[in-house]
Amino acid sequence: MEDLREPVSPTGQFLESDFLSLCIIGVLEFQVPIHNLPIVSLVRDAFQSIPRFTSIMVVDEKGVKRWKKIEVKFEEHVIEPKFSDAISMEKQYGEYLSGIAMEKFPKNKPLWEAHIIKYPTKNAAGTLIFKFHHAIGDGYTIMGLLLSSLQRHDDPSLPLLFPSKSSSSSNNSNKLFLLKILPKLFSITFNSIVDFGWSVMKSTFLEDDETPIRSNVEGVEFLPTTISHISFSIHQIKEIKSKLGVTINDVITGIIFYGIRLYMQDTDYKSGKMKSTAMAIVNTRNVKDYHTVQDMLKTNAKGVWGNHISYMHVSVPTLQDYPISNPLQFVKKAHNSIKRKKNSFATILTEKLLRMEHKLKGSEEVSKNIHRTLRNSSLLISNMVGPMEQMALANHPIKDLFFTLCGLPQSLVVTILSYMGMLRVTLATEEGFIDERKLVWNLNKAFEEILHEAENV
Repeated sequence: MEDLREPVSPTGQFLESDFLSLCIIGVLEFQVPIHNLPIVSLVRDAFQSIPRFTSIMVVDEKGVKRWKKIEVKFEEHVIEPKFSDAISMEKQYGEYLSGIAMEKFPKNKPLWEAHIIKYPTKNAAGTLIFKFHHAIGDGYTIMGLLLSSLQRHDDPSLPLLFPSKSSSSSNNSNKLFLLKILPKLFSITFNSIVDFGWSVMKSTFLEDDETPIRSNVEGVEFLPTTISHISFSIHQIKEIKSKLGVTINDVITGIIFYGIRLYMQDTDYKSGKMKSTAMAIVNTRNVKDYHTVQDMLKTNAKGVWGNHISYMHVSVPTLQDYPISNPLQFVKKAHNSIKRKKNSFATILTEKLLRMEHKLKGSEEVSKNIHRTLRNSSLLISNMVGPMEQMALANHPIKDLFFTLCGLPQSLVVTILSYMGMLRVTLATEEGFIDERKLVWNLNKAFEEILHEAENV
């Protein structure tokens, strides 16, 4: 009798199908060489007690995808590549990272692997790359898993600290609360209908224009990508935030949107007026902080393991709406758009619609729908919060870290992660189509101009 465990979650089924196969790549960049890092024993200790890291995805006799427990040989999941001394290390590392993103997991092994790069690169003395299938869990889950295995470098006995998030608490009575909220109900309802309707249209026939950031090539998710990075000071981001009365997310989104429009105009002057939409990933958990693996695996845990995500569409402002001479408007537009989306039920309705479609048509149809939604948009944005102190793995200090997503039918994927007072923006761009150096230059220019304008407010 096969050891078949719980069914794969609906979202897990959506993200592993004939139409869509999404993975998360997490990268740890070390400050010191990692020649003596006992990676096999470390991943065994971290993963062997977690069912989805010791199971494969199978289809039972009723056609239901389930997790099947197997015996795992952890050494087969740890890969150490050999690079040539005759070729640039940066070139080999970039090509290797792109290759990892394009490769599919074998069906007879659990859906994860670790790659240990013992060669120095311009950013690190050694690098550890983890690749997880999204069906195992979302970014919140994977970050919680990694942080459960890492320690503070300065004092391993102390917990890792994360930036505080403001909570909306109120001491007002329920009556006063109702008096405040009732006038907003009409606008919330109206916004929900409009945003949900737009989301449905983006999933069917409403498609972005072909631009310098959207090639619209069939099978773009199978093409090589180039990984680039930009780092911004969180202190300076907070300065802009305070000056404009917005959030950190608003600031970084405005910088990305403004930088993208600058890049598009540099590449093709007419494209500054073309229609582009970003898909922003939303964590639907009602939690503020990461949880340990043990807590996440509990049935009644608030930060339950798995995939608890939805998405919202945010239009990238055009240079026709907001001229280059007024970059702060891009931050304010991002603020207004994101605030409006958060004050509507569109993401909840979208999630409900996908679940209903799953019951009526099956996971393959939902996956096809999500693929089309992604393809009809120009880029995806996903962000996570990292610790404020330096971390270490087995006493090896981590200089920096980042994550990206692969398997998306888009030419541009933007991921954002904070760590040690810096905000690292990672760009996964379609190789040969997007000029990543020019894009990085324009994003840096966008940041400098927005910071300069904010200082003079």
